[in-house]
Amino acid sequence: MRKNLKNEDWTLDAIDSQLLDLLNDNARMPVAELAREVKMSSPSVNERLKRMEEFGVISGYRVQLAPENLGFPLEAIVRMRQLPGKIKQLEAMIIETPEFIECDKVTGEDCFYARMRFGTMEQLDEILDKVSSLAETNTSIVKSTPVKRRNVPYQYSRSQK
Repeated sequence: MRKNLKNEDWTLDAIDSQLLDLLNDNARMPVAELAREVKMSSPSVNERLKRMEEFGVISGYRVQLAPENLGFPLEAIVRMRQLPGKIKQLEAMIIETPEFIECDKVTGEDCFYARMRFGTMEQLDEILDKVSSLAETNTSIVKSTPVKRRNVPYQYSRSQK
């Protein structure tokens, strides 16, 4: 069971932050190497990592794929406004379509804001044709991504070390 950081006395310190920085750069870094970097023993570092996992600060360790090397060189952002009575169907269709790699349900004129990866413009058109029976769309092709998805800033940043 995860503890809630807000309800406990424990907070991140500079060493925890340094460990997060190191893991952010390489989530596969062995505990022994992390320990050398922060000048602590491996058991102490392991205890800190377990505590951050227990408090939900670290929620997992993930592989970052290169979609362009897997046949998905194109990316689009699709804003969707559901047709009357179609929101549940639209949400289900988005969930079931693997080319949608991320989707947020939002407030405002649109109801969904999604990112897609695909191999050809024809694939994009096929997916948008399916969506068109459920929603109006506004699609933008991504030219570049100056800021890739990153973790939120935490108490001790690299600039404070």
